[in-house]
Amino acid sequence: MNLKLNIKEMISKVLDELNFFYDEKDVVIEVPKLKQNGDFSCGIAMKISKKLKRNPREVAQDIKEKLLSSDNISKIDVAGPGFINIFLKNKYVFSEISNVIKKEDDYGRINIGNGKKVNVEFVSANPTGILHLGTARGAAYGMNLSNILSFAGFDVTKEYYINDAGNQINNLGISIMERYKGLCGLKEQLPADGYYGEEIIDIAKIIKEKYGDTKLASDLEFFKEFGVNYLLNIIKKDLSDFGVTFDVWTSEKTIRSKGRIEQSLKILNEKGLIFKQDNATFLKTTVYKDDKDRVLIKQDGSYTYLVPDIAYHLDKFDRGFDELVDVFGADHHSYVSRLKASIEALGYDKDKLEVRLLQMVRLLRKGEVVKMSKRTGGNITIKELVEEIGKDAARYFFATRSLDTQMDFDIDLALKKTNDNPLYYVGYAHARICSILNEAEKKDIPFSKDITIIDDEESKDLIIKVYEFLDVITNAAIKKEPHLITNYVYELAGMFHNYYGKHRILTDDIKESSERLSIIKTVQITIKNALRLIGVEAIDKM
Repeated sequence: MNLKLNIKEMISKVLDELNFFYDEKDVVIEVPKLKQNGDFSCGIAMKISKKLKRNPREVAQDIKEKLLSSDNISKIDVAGPGFINIFLKNKYVFSEISNVIKKEDDYGRINIGNGKKVNVEFVSANPTGILHLGTARGAAYGMNLSNILSFAGFDVTKEYYINDAGNQINNLGISIMERYKGLCGLKEQLPADGYYGEEIIDIAKIIKEKYGDTKLASDLEFFKEFGVNYLLNIIKKDLSDFGVTFDVWTSEKTIRSKGRIEQSLKILNEKGLIFKQDNATFLKTTVYKDDKDRVLIKQDGSYTYLVPDIAYHLDKFDRGFDELVDVFGADHHSYVSRLKASIEALGYDKDKLEVRLLQMVRLLRKGEVVKMSKRTGGNITIKELVEEIGKDAARYFFATRSLDTQMDFDIDLALKKTNDNPLYYVGYAHARICSILNEAEKKDIPFSKDITIIDDEESKDLIIKVYEFLDVITNAAIKKEPHLITNYVYELAGMFHNYYGKHRILTDDIKESSERLSIIKTVQITIKNALRLIGVEAIDKM
């Protein structure tokens, strides 16, 4: 039951009956900070009073009188300049508890997406090395967002774009080839912009062990392909261990071989949007509000990064997606406008592409920034993070902050087995409920279908918080902000801990125990489902 939505519909119906002119978006239902101000509050009277040329408190009073006819409302106060503070009847609040329990794993599932096809492309790191800490944050975000959108009724495709063509891959191949030559006793000549990581040496050693010196005469393509495949397998394994999977892995080489680049350039040229200047080829992105026209083909005849990206997004739109979500690093900020302009130039609505920018992460240990891996001497890898704190802790902590804010990841906090650790705090709530449920099962105490004895405010507030899950799912999906789920489940866990401290769940009174059991079962279900959306397993025992 989405109480906010239900109350909004009640108020909208009353406004229609009173013939009050209003805008639907102005009917905003909020939860007051102080419990004395009701279960929910609405300020619509103040928003429409000017048009009605009436005092907002008088308008609120009219709305109040109409609303009081509802069997679900116990009291309404008109406060301040015209706030409508609504108190719900306990019977109404408790009425959906059995449905929450019946839905179990599907509780919270909604259908605001109506099957709309959404492509979420994230990570997409070049297969030229191991995935590091910054990538982990984007991986967690992309996976969490995809889970939430699917739960909200969208048809989601999770996609990884493999940049396996272009100059960086050439440098990868050359770096591996030169390391291989060194292992074969020849002089290495690594390029200045080559790759010098330990993994490059590892690849060269594997080639040497497998082929001896027989590949000295091989062309660059062999080393490029071998390196990409090797590194891509590591990337897939590290992401899988992090709980991140993809539906589609799209290769830039495949996009090129399908003729997508030529196709996109043809479309742009036929629209008169391509011109040559100083022996280079430009796209008129200024036509679409970009700050300057962009180079497509450089003077040496090679493509800029924009060209295959245009072709790739053309391919995505041609696959029938209604919306595209790209997760980029913050250093791509200036790239967004030219990409959107290019999409518009192809003939598509640029607003169908939403780019989420990933801000940097700092890893802290004992209050100090950890910059280097002890194992490799390079950046901290996803694998190292998961090995040290576990997949669930890593996923939870990345999900606690909005993607567009810089983040300090406190390793010591993530490892704590105390309530200071938010994951421990939430997990303890779930485990505590599971323990009570197990004890009740041993005593053959069933869940109650109806709440007739329990009438305390703490139970009512806890169930209202459980129902809020539907509204949180809606906002997290629409705003594309998974951290709203994490914030919510932490608050729910806190309310349960307080509830447990005040009320005994299992007593000699079987009826009361049965009713309280149903109440906390809804909390357990909600915590479990919320954590699942952010890639965290709810533990049954501590």
